[in-house]
Amino acid sequence: MFPRLIPTVIAIAWAGGLAFGNRVEAANLSEQVSDVLRGRMEAAGTPLRILCRGELICESVLLPPFYERRSFLPAWSADDGPRPEVDSFIRGLQQAGQEGLRAEDYHLSNIKTLLAELRQDMALKRPLSPEKLADLDLMVTDSFLIYASHLLTGRVNPETIQAEWYAQSRKANLDRILQIALDSQQTENVLQGLLPRHPGYGRLRQALRDYRNIAQKGGWPSVPSGPKMRQGDSGRRVRILRARLVSTRDLQPVPKKSAPLFDESLDRAVRKFQLRHGLDIDGIVGPATLAALNVPVEKRIRQIEGNMERWRWLPQDFGSRYILVNIAKFGLEVIENGRPVLTMRAIVGKPYQRTPVFSAQMTYLVLRPFWHVPPSIAEEEMLPLILQDPNYLAKNQIKLFEGWGSAQKEIDSGAADWSKVSADSFPYNLRQEPGPLNPLGRIKFMFPNKFNVYLHDTPSPELFKKTEREFSHGCIRIEKPIELAEYLLRGDPQWTRESLAEAIDQSIDHTVRLPEPIPIHVLYWTAGVEEDGSVHFRKDIYERDEPLREALEAKPPTPETAGFDSWKRK
Repeated sequence: MFPRLIPTVIAIAWAGGLAFGNRVEAANLSEQVSDVLRGRMEAAGTPLRILCRGELICESVLLPPFYERRSFLPAWSADDGPRPEVDSFIRGLQQAGQEGLRAEDYHLSNIKTLLAELRQDMALKRPLSPEKLADLDLMVTDSFLIYASHLLTGRVNPETIQAEWYAQSRKANLDRILQIALDSQQTENVLQGLLPRHPGYGRLRQALRDYRNIAQKGGWPSVPSGPKMRQGDSGRRVRILRARLVSTRDLQPVPKKSAPLFDESLDRAVRKFQLRHGLDIDGIVGPATLAALNVPVEKRIRQIEGNMERWRWLPQDFGSRYILVNIAKFGLEVIENGRPVLTMRAIVGKPYQRTPVFSAQMTYLVLRPFWHVPPSIAEEEMLPLILQDPNYLAKNQIKLFEGWGSAQKEIDSGAADWSKVSADSFPYNLRQEPGPLNPLGRIKFMFPNKFNVYLHDTPSPELFKKTEREFSHGCIRIEKPIELAEYLLRGDPQWTRESLAEAIDQSIDHTVRLPEPIPIHVLYWTAGVEEDGSVHFRKDIYERDEPLREALEAKPPTPETAGFDSWKRK
């Protein structure tokens, strides 16, 4: 139970003479609210334990110092009652749905109800309750700080659901931002300023509106199962297919009386749909395309919302020139001034050897690199092959070493006693020589990071023809290594395409420093929107969407879930 901290106040009013009235003396109201706020927080302990009208105040770190710097003066009310900034904040909070968030998670109903009560008291000339005003202040401040933090860095902490996500999020002093919003009387604009400024986020927001509109109209029709459909077919399933593609603007509508024919325009629409969903682009509605067509619109909405959240986990500024790898899209882009100047396919880590999400600085590349075999691959994958075939290392141009650094020495693999070697006691280092058997190919691109992940060429270019390309041990193989190297070295006049090719032919494990480091961002998006407005979806190869959806849909803590069920507010 909270003790009563405010004495009964007898207001004085003038009505033809001095008399007791029903209004709290306005000049003292803010001071009384200040006393309530101070008492509530002093009684709350550390960490902060405050309930307002049955709801938990969640921001226990920034809220106390914010009020301490104000000497506990209310932020959202003055001597004459609630400030207009409360309405501005409510308007800003009501836009939470546009960001894939829920306004009701931030005390919205309670704030609106309490504000209406206070304004009714004002209209009826009743005394304003300092405790009600203190409740309003605490709830609006808590709501602002929590909602602002969610706009800035996301509602979900990615490290709690995705162990491979290490991208650096945006940072800001939110209690200072709150004070700026109050001083400038621009609360809505201040909140909007916390959103990611990347065009990709804004385009996803528009896609969210579009797909919600589709849902409000009943969604799209489900195409019945059956044999493959292709150009020249006709019938009821073709008619439904046509309606399905019209709903997402892959196909322009045609008069309803037209024959249900799979014509050239429908073929183009199917191919467009397949491109947007990362499918084989053949114009044929087979099992994979049919499955993508029949994903409910509600699931696509959740996918868009989840990827908007992923944008909020990322730095505000990627740089004016950077490399972007989208793991789920199996693609790499070089971006200059917001536009792609080089694109290529990529191969990423297997589902059980996932490529992590992180940012780094690419600083050098290596021509005709050695492959220093990671211990896990040597122990788990190569050792069984060596035990089966003593000549395995020689056949694959892999050399055997003992020791580390300057003490390292090469030994004859044929002289090693492999019967005494196991995965738990593997005393050697393996190094594969440059050449056609080396999985790194002709070039590797280095951006030092704790995961030992890098970009590299591959001797198996045929894998780029596959639609889904998760084949690596975590590193990223790229389709156009020479083109990327030429681009990165363009600031150095000694490096041309010809000199680069010559150096690759003549050099072994030759390091080349980049004229200028370039940021690289290795990310994971399963939904995105291209510059032309087309919405793209990708298979969730690492099964990250569902844990994110569950975390986003989780309700905020309640007094019961937070262990406050015995607390009762007077």
